[in-house]
Amino acid sequence: MNNLFANISNQNLEKLLKLLRADTFTCKKGVSLSYLMNDNFVGIVLEGYLEVIKRDYEGHRSIIETLEPMQVFGTTISSLNSPDYDIETILDSKIILIDYNNILNFLEKGNHSYQKFLTNLLVIVTNKISEKNERIAILTQKSIRNKLLEYFKITSLKNNSRHIYIPTTYSELAEYLAVDRSAMSRELKNLQNEGFIDIKNKKITLLYETT
Repeated sequence: MNNLFANISNQNLEKLLKLLRADTFTCKKGVSLSYLMNDNFVGIVLEGYLEVIKRDYEGHRSIIETLEPMQVFGTTISSLNSPDYDIETILDSKIILIDYNNILNFLEKGNHSYQKFLTNLLVIVTNKISEKNERIAILTQKSIRNKLLEYFKITSLKNNSRHIYIPTTYSELAEYLAVDRSAMSRELKNLQNEGFIDIKNKKITLLYETT
């Protein structure tokens, strides 16, 4: 996981955040953070767990992105500039918000910590783009089976392992794949019965080649 504050000492980080006029917020579980958002910001999760969600015309909820400590979100990189999207706290959380304009208009361009901060931010944004491309690859699959197999393939190759641990509940996985929970469960059972996978609680072992 890439850390936005990597290679910046605590002392220099404190100074940098003051210069960037960063704001820190503590939020209870189950809160929408839309009231904190302006039109142009970058956020960092310090503690807790957040979800970026999208609601369709009928109000159905889909998980677009999950955010753990030291992960980054923002108006553009997390699609939060659309009224269809929101970000919610799943656990009690602490976050930092920085206005993009404060980053772009930073006066001390030669500041070593600032340069490291920008480098880290660029790496994170690049990884976010890669993750969005992976999500597109999953969602463009026509069937639930193919969505699952594509998800397994991406996760397996990323971790270089046939053993996959589902980091969320199966209901949340179904939301992430944009499929019905019951239909997904049936397909998982079919894949196991046909010898494609072995399932033990949240651990799934792939019994086929993914390359």
